[in-house]
Amino acid sequence: MGWRTSISKKPTMTQSVSRHPEIAGKIDHTLLKPTLTRMELETLCREATEWQFATVCIPPCWVTDSVRLLNGTGVGTITVVGFPLGYAHSSVKAFEARRAIDDGASEIDLVVNLSRIKSGEWHSVESDIAETVRACATIPVKVIIETAYLTQEEKTAASLVSERAGAAFVKTSTGFATGVPASGATIEDIRHLRSILRPGTRIKASGGIRDLSTALAMIEAGADRLGTSSGVTILKGLSASGAY
Repeated sequence: MGWRTSISKKPTMTQSVSRHPEIAGKIDHTLLKPTLTRMELETLCREATEWQFATVCIPPCWVTDSVRLLNGTGVGTITVVGFPLGYAHSSVKAFEARRAIDDGASEIDLVVNLSRIKSGEWHSVESDIAETVRACATIPVKVIIETAYLTQEEKTAASLVSERAGAAFVKTSTGFATGVPASGATIEDIRHLRSILRPGTRIKASGGIRDLSTALAMIEAGADRLGTSSGVTILKGLSASGAY
């Protein structure tokens, strides 16, 4: 079991976590790079356990391993569906989600079909999301609308369509957008989403959250969850570089 043998079920909180308990429990400790190794996954899960993050967010192929590593720690395993482009057919996304849940995923982060959004085909967008939501039953679905590619009007419409289709969260970004000035979450986008969504629909800010001040600002703006690969650095009050 490796690192699991030296970690208690209730790990000791560090001074940083004690100062900022509102952050640790909101972080989805994320590692979605294409070269992810088993050793890196084990490190991610160990860090999530030690710092008591909400979840780890990892590729579908690693869900069963993550669930095993995190068993009994209180940290959940989430994975992505249709990642990172959202192009797959609705039935394929639904199948991918069901398989991830069968493997033990506790939440699903679904990439919206941006091509349909940019075409203004909102009925198709809603249907696409709703099929995965139905497949997930009681498992929460976070819909990634990829704000970096959208106009303000599209952000509004995509968020409201996601909500109507049954999304538990609207999520800003995959962190993989290219050719745009800001590929991740912005304070302005979080404030906007919070102003248009119902109180019960939560918001996940993801992409570009690499320091404590940004994390606190995202929460203040209305984010309920933070997707970042820099969770440990954030809680230590430092800054990090990287893509997510």
